[in-house]
Amino acid sequence: MYLADEAWPDLESYFEAESLALVPLGSTEQHGPHLPEGTDHIIAESFARAAAAETGYLCTPTINVGVSPHHRQFHGTMWVDGPAFRDYVESLTRNLAYHGIDRVIFVNAHGGNVEHLREVGRRVRDDGTMYAIEWMWDESITERIEDVFETPGPHGGPKETSLIQHLAGDLVHEDRIEDARDGGLVEFDEDTGRQYGATTFYDAIDNTDNGVLGDQTDASAAVGEELFEAALANLCKLCEWLADQPFEALTPKPHV
Repeated sequence: MYLADEAWPDLESYFEAESLALVPLGSTEQHGPHLPEGTDHIIAESFARAAAAETGYLCTPTINVGVSPHHRQFHGTMWVDGPAFRDYVESLTRNLAYHGIDRVIFVNAHGGNVEHLREVGRRVRDDGTMYAIEWMWDESITERIEDVFETPGPHGGPKETSLIQHLAGDLVHEDRIEDARDGGLVEFDEDTGRQYGATTFYDAIDNTDNGVLGDQTDASAAVGEELFEAALANLCKLCEWLADQPFEALTPKPHV
């Protein structure tokens, strides 16, 4: 069920019977010369709406702009500062609690949002309002991604390219995929952007001239479909697991 498509009288029965909602979040930021700036929010909304359709749980409208100042040098990137993002997401989440929701899954597709969503989850859990957790599609199928790609790339790489080829192929500039690889950073490891134990970069452009990492030529719509279905299965399982938990099992433990 997609909240924004429903008339308010038709939502009453959902809030009476269910207590879980999916909140998709992404970003509007550069994803290299070949992918749309909406890559992350397209992915997040696709997962959340598909999971809602499969499980019957509620999906809210998508938060399209996230914490992305580290991509600001590239044309069109939009962002909000971390404190503003946290306050906004917390307010939206408490709005759901007003209607009777006491557990939320943040269906997130942007790494820059993670720490802020965890903080919001802690805030609403600590005061007993609800239990909210963050889910990222690629973190749910890490082994499968490693099996498929030699260099998956954490941003604008073949895993995101494959998903957008599957979900919104008309937005992919197929003729720029080799340029994405050749103008980005293909080879990297845990020492990239670090010196003597310190992380030395702040912005994506410090490591990659065109904003992306990995070998995008490994991507395909067929692989994107396979990855989408695998991660979606895990999201649906997470929904069912969370819905089955007694609320008291999700609240903070008492002081020892």
